[in-house]
Amino acid sequence: MTRTVSPSVIARLLPWLLAVVLCVPHVASAQTRAWLDRAQVSLGDTVTLNIQSDSAASPVLTPLGADFELSNQTRSRQVEWINGRMQTRTLHGVALSPRRSGTLVVPPLQVGQVFTEPLQLQVAAAAPARNDGSALAFIETEVDDSSPYVQQSVGVVVRLFYAAQLASGSLVLDTPEGASLQVIGQDRTDVREVNGRRYNVAERRYLLIPERSGPLRVAGARFDGRTAGSFFDDFFGGRGDGRLRAAAADQTLQVQAQPVDAPQPWLPLHDLRLRYTLAPDRARAGEAATLEIEGIAVGATRAQFTDLPVPDVGSDAQVFAEPAQYDETFSGGSPQLKITRRYSIVPRAAGTLEVPGIQMRWWDVKAGQARSSGVPALTLTVAAGSGGAAQPTPPVQALDTDAALPGGEGAAASPAAGTSTGQPLGWMALAAGLLVLWLLTLWWGWQRGRAHRVSSNGQAPAPPGSPLQGTPRVADLRRALDAESFADVAAVLCAMAGVSRLDLVLAKLGDERQRLALQALQKARWAGDGDLPGVRRELKQAFHDGPHWSAPVASTQTGLPPLYPPPP
Repeated sequence: MTRTVSPSVIARLLPWLLAVVLCVPHVASAQTRAWLDRAQVSLGDTVTLNIQSDSAASPVLTPLGADFELSNQTRSRQVEWINGRMQTRTLHGVALSPRRSGTLVVPPLQVGQVFTEPLQLQVAAAAPARNDGSALAFIETEVDDSSPYVQQSVGVVVRLFYAAQLASGSLVLDTPEGASLQVIGQDRTDVREVNGRRYNVAERRYLLIPERSGPLRVAGARFDGRTAGSFFDDFFGGRGDGRLRAAAADQTLQVQAQPVDAPQPWLPLHDLRLRYTLAPDRARAGEAATLEIEGIAVGATRAQFTDLPVPDVGSDAQVFAEPAQYDETFSGGSPQLKITRRYSIVPRAAGTLEVPGIQMRWWDVKAGQARSSGVPALTLTVAAGSGGAAQPTPPVQALDTDAALPGGEGAAASPAAGTSTGQPLGWMALAAGLLVLWLLTLWWGWQRGRAHRVSSNGQAPAPPGSPLQGTPRVADLRRALDAESFADVAAVLCAMAGVSRLDLVLAKLGDERQRLALQALQKARWAGDGDLPGVRRELKQAFHDGPHWSAPVASTQTGLPPLYPPPP
């Protein structure tokens, strides 16, 4: 049986049907979407990723760790009324810090049973901070030669200027493609004023050696760290993440090929100076005369410098060269090598001995031409040997003794016999000296072991000249907690406890809250983890009236030595 619906009924139901049709998409579809607050940023900046969903599940953010550093995660809920129905949405936010420049992709992220759409982010190279005194931190890079030659040692000095107390950080200079790069020496620290603002300066030196000719791009140095916070951050409720970043501008060096007419072995330098530091004018036949030459090579390292040559005196004398001594330093932003070599010259006969000066050829990288450096020749007046006659070639061992043979009846003996007679006395004196030196070394090691045992028990006082000599008061601790760095706070606590390490302070504390606050301090200081302003507030509250030490264990003094040593 077929029923027909009258037009009047349809007219009454039509508005309700339209309302149902309009409400169906809002009920059936899951509202989940993601977007970035900016599509382009510079390396070192932060972009916010927003994820909105009507699901109660939290997004899985693990895939973001490959290209981004995550911080400042937030979550908020929104309630809306749509067509008479209540709908709840959750908005998730997370700050993303790109790890590299270029086109980065925010991958699809799972929220409950659905995934977000992938997003693209353009990351430009970091813009260098201006060094006009307005930046909290900036980096300067100094290269001693912008157009070096292949295999030339190039000095690179990187200086980090920062006006905040640092809790942690890292300074990185990437190795350019087509060159080698290594750190030289230890970092240096200094304090400088730039346009009326006081900066702490950390200086690091590098040695760059180009391996091929052509353009060589040196990426700017980068710093990424965290500040230690201050009293004003805690007082006014500052909640910043404490991130501090700085970057230097990239540089391009034009590397020149080795010239065709360059002297070999190839030695590109800024300067080479040779001089005598010990030059005798007299000698004795059959005995060693000592000659010493010093060289200063600017723009060279030990690995690329050849030894100083040996003077050629022909058959008139013998020359015994000792191994050269090297001292590598930095001078004016360039590597500098000091070479010292000693020679023992033994004339064969009395008379006049001409010792030709040594010469070294090298390439002047500033002038672009070959040069030669050397020392002048020497003329030695050679006296007759102890026996009054020409001396034969002495053995090598005779070079270690320079004393004349004793006089008397034995003086008329042949020089060879006199040399062999004096040799055992020299070796006996050398053996006695070595024995005394060995005994002094044993005594020094014993004294140092005693000092180490005292310091390992945690009772060593502050070193001489330390700013924390004497026992600080509670007022000093409060001052350090208010305005100084965590390192200064730890130093004050160690001085109050009379120990050298913070873990020994923990062992002496009898207050559990103070121990937990110090553990949070260590974690924030060394692991770079934790809320730094929160750690400072907890320390100020826990140590408001000073450290609470545990009561010492009483012992009865009997005047007799203990049966067992005290525990460490």
